[in-house]
Amino acid sequence: MKRKKVLFVCLGNICRSPLAEAIFKHKIKGTSLEQHVEADSCGTANYHIGDSPDHRTIANALKNGVTISHAGRQLCNADFGDYDYILAMDNSNHQNILRVEGSKGHEAKVQLMRNFDPHGKGHEVPDPYYGGEAGFQEVFDILDRSMDVFIRELEKDLAK
Repeated sequence: MKRKKVLFVCLGNICRSPLAEAIFKHKIKGTSLEQHVEADSCGTANYHIGDSPDHRTIANALKNGVTISHAGRQLCNADFGDYDYILAMDNSNHQNILRVEGSKGHEAKVQLMRNFDPHGKGHEVPDPYYGGEAGFQEVFDILDRSMDVFIRELEKDLAK
């Protein structure tokens, strides 16, 4: 079975994308996918390079049984050649990803995370940064159910 690499992308890499990465890793832990898939996350902006995820993201993840260990980084040209899936949290970041010079020829890899959401295909994962706990829980729930569908698609891709 070949290896695949997945990159989750939001604006600052402290709320949505590190949570998506952590949920993904949590769901594949102990499965055959764990040996064949690598995941990371990053931001389109350079606001939080080297920073830990937002404390509210960490707390919400722990409340839901998921641990996060990540240092923020920014999307770079090399990511387009390195990753098989680049999943954006919203339309703005999707557009910003496609504006990066390295994206040329790799556009098909770039998708919206919620394209895998059975309750909101094509919608955005909202940014919880300026809200309260309910917003962080909403993001967790969206990512959790979207990840189940994405993992099934990934399994099909790996089986080819």
